[in-house]
Amino acid sequence: MAKFKAILIEKADAGQKVGLVDFDEAQLMEGDVTVRVEWSTVNYKDGLAVSGKAPVVRRFPMIPGIDFVGMVENSTHPEWKPGDRVILNGWGVGENHLGAYGEKARVSGDWLVPVPPGMTGREAMAIGTAGYTAMLAVMALERHGMTPDRGPVLVTGAAGGVGSVAIALLSKLGFKVLASTGRVQEEPYLRGLGASEIIDRKELSAPGKPLAKERWAAAIDSVGASTLANVLAGTRYGGAVAACGLAGGMDLPTTVAPFILRAVSLLGIDSVMCPLAVRREAWKRLSTDLERGKLQTMTNEIQLPGVLVAAPAILDGRIRGRIVVKIQ
Repeated sequence: MAKFKAILIEKADAGQKVGLVDFDEAQLMEGDVTVRVEWSTVNYKDGLAVSGKAPVVRRFPMIPGIDFVGMVENSTHPEWKPGDRVILNGWGVGENHLGAYGEKARVSGDWLVPVPPGMTGREAMAIGTAGYTAMLAVMALERHGMTPDRGPVLVTGAAGGVGSVAIALLSKLGFKVLASTGRVQEEPYLRGLGASEIIDRKELSAPGKPLAKERWAAAIDSVGASTLANVLAGTRYGGAVAACGLAGGMDLPTTVAPFILRAVSLLGIDSVMCPLAVRREAWKRLSTDLERGKLQTMTNEIQLPGVLVAAPAILDGRIRGRIVVKIQ
């Protein structure tokens, strides 16, 4: 068995230690597909795992990284053969199963989806879990009956990964998009993605009233806490809010007022254990509904060691858009 480069998290007296190591392929976990990892990305959850800011990692030692795209090297799974190009998002990889920040990964073939025709591996990871989550949120709003004629859609955490892709998707689909951000200096970037109005995060982050002026028909929220409470309070009658993140906290200091007085629906979005059929549909939609030029605009590239610098930066809100990690 060969050794390969990987970022490894190990338990230490002070919590954990993280570094770039030579990892023995023989130590990979069980799985029926071995993948030569080509690209990964840095999501908010990856930042939490690498920095140790939250108990994301459930076993040690751990190769973090919840996303990868690569080429199948070996497979006993009936759906995959050597040479197939595949995407993985979630399923506990990088948390309780050795993950993406290494040159090889061994996983269950049931966790994989094919790279859509015409999409490069770099583009797939520029989308990553953040972009795939944004697509799941858009699909949930559509299932709820949200169409552009219903009114504007608010996107919180707009300059982050989920927010950036959500804005690009919604604007391509014809929605008027309102972008909430704490980085108002990013207004040109957000308008370039398709936002028509910028809202300072301060308007939504402070404790608010049970109900506020009806300003948007729907929303995609990756922040949580008081921001989500205020988003719900400002949603129009019969509207819906897709909640998919907790960058601002896990609490939700709201009341039942938006639900029982305005018939607002709160839609939960989970990308980790999302059923395979929905995943495939989301990636199919991403291949057609996300403009590649906008994806390129929001993307920066780093090498594997750069993850150690990017992890704390994404938690501090210093990362705009998406990061792709070139593994090999």
